[in-house]
Amino acid sequence: MEVRFALLVLAILGSLMAAGLNSRFSFIVQLGFAAAILPLIWTYQRRIYIILRTLPRDVKFLYRYIRADRETRQFMKNDSTVMKLFKERARSYPNKQCFIYEDRVWTNADIDKYSNRIASVFKNAGYVKGNAVALFMSNKPEYIATWLGLGKLGIVTALINTNLRMQSLVHCLTIAKVKAVIYADELAFAIDDIIDSLPGIERYKQGCDNPCTDGAFDLNNIMAKASDQQPLVDKEPGYKDNLLYIYTSGTTGLPKAALFPNSRYLLVQTATYHMLGLKQNADIIYNPIPLYHMSGGIVGTGCALIKGIPSVLRTKFSVTAYWTDCIKYNCTISQYIGEMCRYLLSAPPRPEDRTHSVRLMVGNGMRPQIWRNFVNRFKIEQVNEVYGSSEGNANIINVDNTVGAVGFVPSILPKALHPVAIIRVNPETCEPIRGPDGYCLRAEPNEPGMLIGLIKQGNASREFNGYLDKEASKKKTIDNVFLQGDKAFLTGDILVQDEYGYFYFKDRTGDTFRWKGENVATAEVEGVVSNVAGYRDTTVYGVQVPGMEGRAGMAAIVDPDSLLDFKALAEGLDKSLPSYARPIFLRIVKELELTGTFKLKKINLQNEGFDPNKIQDKVYFRSGNKEYVEVTPELYEEIISGTAKL
Repeated sequence: MEVRFALLVLAILGSLMAAGLNSRFSFIVQLGFAAAILPLIWTYQRRIYIILRTLPRDVKFLYRYIRADRETRQFMKNDSTVMKLFKERARSYPNKQCFIYEDRVWTNADIDKYSNRIASVFKNAGYVKGNAVALFMSNKPEYIATWLGLGKLGIVTALINTNLRMQSLVHCLTIAKVKAVIYADELAFAIDDIIDSLPGIERYKQGCDNPCTDGAFDLNNIMAKASDQQPLVDKEPGYKDNLLYIYTSGTTGLPKAALFPNSRYLLVQTATYHMLGLKQNADIIYNPIPLYHMSGGIVGTGCALIKGIPSVLRTKFSVTAYWTDCIKYNCTISQYIGEMCRYLLSAPPRPEDRTHSVRLMVGNGMRPQIWRNFVNRFKIEQVNEVYGSSEGNANIINVDNTVGAVGFVPSILPKALHPVAIIRVNPETCEPIRGPDGYCLRAEPNEPGMLIGLIKQGNASREFNGYLDKEASKKKTIDNVFLQGDKAFLTGDILVQDEYGYFYFKDRTGDTFRWKGENVATAEVEGVVSNVAGYRDTTVYGVQVPGMEGRAGMAAIVDPDSLLDFKALAEGLDKSLPSYARPIFLRIVKELELTGTFKLKKINLQNEGFDPNKIQDKVYFRSGNKEYVEVTPELYEEIISGTAKL
């Protein structure tokens, strides 16, 4: 309501100024206008100031949004698919670079022919639209060309995390009900370990040096005999048809398969192209992110397939090779995810740090605590931090370099038009809090709450496709949010929004804990601890202490060489964190478990607590403002008995 009144006041003010230029309006009339509008200006002065201050940002965003939205609507009207659009590009620009990998350039024609051979192989094998095939392969152009070829038949490709083994791998193959799995020869051991759990699933091995003798089909050999012309199909896939299954990271449980139709792929690539202001025939993207992840597999490949912006692929992220690769391939855009930026910052300085041509970095996971140091050291003009998920519709982006922000909503838009919102939740149960009218309560500016995405089916940017598991999909939505009958996607993330419309990530709902009556956001504490500890890998979680309400903060820090200065750490934490947020316990570890997308896992650490009788790592305890001391069995007994002061 405030936004509408503020805009009304601005409109009246504009009319008054126009009237002042017209001699037909008497001075008395103008004075009357002024008398009427001045109280309104006074009442809404802050709102007017915010709108005017953010107007350049909002106009720039809305211009790009309108272009992206127009293109997305055209895709829907034409029943476009990734395969159709790439086919048109390959026909028009067959020799243009598409992907670059290990010094080899893959042109549009190369990708098209490879994908056609894949399509021919699986059509000849009897696969049809609606079947699912798993892809278990590291980063390489063949990866994209494989799912592209399967997509030409309407086959849905399940993109499997290459780090999965045993039961987790079986789970992902099983829930997708795949008829076959395509896997690289270097990952054959992982498939061989679970072969007895894959009855009825055909195996296609890619990259066999010798004829396959383990019952798997030699994909390279079969493809060599297949046609490189696109096969005809009885029914072509359409805009709404599923293209991929992309799995959640599984940081808190087994991965879930999110539905990824053509419509969503095209939405992501269109938004990437327009919102980042990418330039055809000028930009080259560096993509070291796993292709089974949305950032690497969609953001990092979509503009190459649909817009003709070449993408440089790397098998695996490397700190030492990151800037060297960017220089070698003249990359102007580079991607990051998770802890990558911290790893780059923790490396010793090199000349390559500032001799590259990267003008823009895009990704998610740039911690606010390292943001300025990072852009200054590596001479990065612009960082576009993105917030989103494979399955969700709550997608936002920071387009104007605001440090720490993961996105924003234009200030000139009334709240009723916002695609996302932050609602109040119970800090302990994380359940949405509803008012007397039964509807959810919006969080105030700078008040932490859960981010939600308002669902609007039929709108590519706001629909929720969900998971293969329908019950899991239901758990991620909420009904009757602000109006009777409306619905929203629950992100499970705690964010805050300031008065200028910027969003800042605080924590996952399951990670935040309460101590001394206060909420502790682990992501924020992790950033501080890591900075003070020299950018070491750090994860923070809450542990239960008998007789105490809430959970006490505990930080696991990687220090394999025992070089951590505990006194300096304590002093740094005292300067940077309120008393309730400072970790009471430390666990010194040789390494921390990472997901394939460079996110730190903490659930096992949390379950193990701080008992030195059960943990081989050294554990330290801090009481009040004293120094950290090692937890012995005797001190442990004092802590759990309540003798030691927490």
